[in-house]
Amino acid sequence: MKKKLVEAAVQALFALYLYVLVKIILFKFAPVDLAFLRERLRRNMESPGWIAGRLEQGNFVPFREISRSYHAMSEHGLVNLYGNIAIFIPLGLFLGRMPAGKMTAAGALLSALGVSLGLECAQALLSIGSFDVDDLILNTGGGLLGFIAWRISVKINGTNAMIQGAGRRK
Repeated sequence: MKKKLVEAAVQALFALYLYVLVKIILFKFAPVDLAFLRERLRRNMESPGWIAGRLEQGNFVPFREISRSYHAMSEHGLVNLYGNIAIFIPLGLFLGRMPAGKMTAAGALLSALGVSLGLECAQALLSIGSFDVDDLILNTGGGLLGFIAWRISVKINGTNAMIQGAGRRK
């Protein structure tokens, strides 16, 4: 019973994390406005030139913005740089929590890349933000970092064994 409660809590936290991730990346810190999204999507489907224009403004050159942020050392640039990593660390932690053998480092890398790519494409499709390959790199790195951190903590502390064993105690 305790294991089911822990699993339900973890699933609820994961759903909350995904909501916050989408909110921050797509809406920044503005309210979630589904009517606004629907209107943007309608406009962009009727006039694909809007999407093409947004893609033309995007960054498809790896490490261009990372280098610019690092060398400028502005507060905004560093928050963007480290924030893109930090926001995906929890995804890696959730992926790492999967039973051993179910998720590999390669699987975590591809999962983080897929989530990040989906969000970057949504920004382009909805014309809310710009596509940036450096965000893909940083987000994926954050997801992989979280996955590795979880797996290291399991080896050091046996955390996974404690969580999985919680439901077996009577």
